[in-house]
Amino acid sequence: MEAPSAPLLQVRGLKLALPAGGDRVHAVDGIDFDLEAGQILCIVGESGSGKSLTASAIMGLLPRGVRAVGGTIELAGTDLLRLGEDEMRSRRGRDIGMIFQEPMTALNPLMRVGEQIDEVLRVHTALGEAERRARVVELMEQVNLPDPAQLRLAYPFRLSGGQRQRVMIAMALALGPSLLIADEPTTALDVTTQKQILALIKAVQSARGMGVLFITHDFGVVAEIADRVAVMQHGRIVEIGAVADVLDRPQHAYTRALIAAVPRLQPRAPVASAGGLPALVARGITKTYRSAGGIFVRRRVVEAVKAVDLVIAQGETLGVVGESGSGKSTLGRLLIRLLAADGGSVQCQGTDLLAAPPHRLRALRRDVQMVFQDPYASLNPRRRVGAIIADGLLAQGRPRAEGLARARELMGLVGLDPAGIDRYPHEFSGGQRQRIGIARALAVEPKLLIADEPVSALDVSVQAQVLELLADVRRRFDLAMLFITHDLRVAAQICDRIAVMRRGEIVETGPTAEIFADPRHPYTRELLDAVPGRGWRGDAV
Repeated sequence: MEAPSAPLLQVRGLKLALPAGGDRVHAVDGIDFDLEAGQILCIVGESGSGKSLTASAIMGLLPRGVRAVGGTIELAGTDLLRLGEDEMRSRRGRDIGMIFQEPMTALNPLMRVGEQIDEVLRVHTALGEAERRARVVELMEQVNLPDPAQLRLAYPFRLSGGQRQRVMIAMALALGPSLLIADEPTTALDVTTQKQILALIKAVQSARGMGVLFITHDFGVVAEIADRVAVMQHGRIVEIGAVADVLDRPQHAYTRALIAAVPRLQPRAPVASAGGLPALVARGITKTYRSAGGIFVRRRVVEAVKAVDLVIAQGETLGVVGESGSGKSTLGRLLIRLLAADGGSVQCQGTDLLAAPPHRLRALRRDVQMVFQDPYASLNPRRRVGAIIADGLLAQGRPRAEGLARARELMGLVGLDPAGIDRYPHEFSGGQRQRIGIARALAVEPKLLIADEPVSALDVSVQAQVLELLADVRRRFDLAMLFITHDLRVAAQICDRIAVMRRGEIVETGPTAEIFADPRHPYTRELLDAVPGRGWRGDAV
């Protein structure tokens, strides 16, 4: 009887030590798992669970200060932890390929994308220049990039997010590795592009028989692509097994808690409108960008927002959904006049925000506030959070003591310790910073809240907490809310109505339940069909 073959990748007792003074001694604390050739293993867990550092250890790319202090990582029988840097460098690309989370930071902005793929071939193979050029075009064709012969000459900033990710995949596949590591490769992508990238990874894996280690915090992605799942918490694997067992019959309390926090695609019941005047009426909102032309450069005209009409009732949440580049974030900024509109009107409390003179705009903005996608970028790192929250009140002429007292009150309201007003933004987690952003927006008691992708960068459990907080403050203050998102699972849980945006236009509007049950526009159907793991309901918890 023939003995069973050894797994492609065997990790045993892996321990990664953090620098002294960290929140724990080990980032990864004695984990074991196997990955077979031709198999996709997803490692899931919240930020800080150790999943990305596990991938970095396999690649031999641990950050400064983090070191392996125990265990083995065997790839095809060779312990990678015992290899020197020169030998490990030769194995990267040849034996192990990696797709990083953010291709714009992983790609060199000063090199054409074809040159970056070619660099892998030039360093690791003896191919001549013409052979390498042909191989670059072939690889770009394999990852479904359009017109590879021309696109290889483009710089990364000229490509869309999905195209940049495809370039990263082409680089990872260039030398035909037996192991592919994908570290959150679809987190920043909208659902249709995400679907394409997942399908591409699965197709390439199947065709080449590679083992794929796929790191994610998105259980929809897990349901879509995984054969097996490992769940990590605080540096340890708390549950591992076949995808159907882990997702539908979870055994560990942490796994059950994560799955329970995943937004469902079943829309909630809408909140009945209290009647009276709408909180906001937007008519004919238009924004066009024009680039300067020249002798050799064609002038570009981009209609970012095309004559959009919106009505939001007091106490209602209207979701604006669509792909990246659809114009939804631009629309949010136009409504609050952070961008200048080319045309249209925005009536709020009987006043047109777009027509108001600058000296009146500060007072009018009290009624419309915004929660931004990246709370760290939108909070001044050099100011204490109490002062940040109180800013709006101080701008209205309120005394400083009153503003700080209100900041303490709002910190408590959003579930944070009021004593934290003397701390700086970097001393809080991502979810806590988002709560601070919400507190800042609520300080001036607005009538309308514009939330621009406020949970897209958060783990599922923190995301669930922030969504519940937004729903709670909406009920408590009878707020109207414009909720901008590309995540239809999130939209289903928080939005009363949905407006679907495509290429600057609203193509469909209606109650959330109706849009999800009977989408009329082909684009809406395309978005819903692209939701990863749509067939998985997560009803086991």
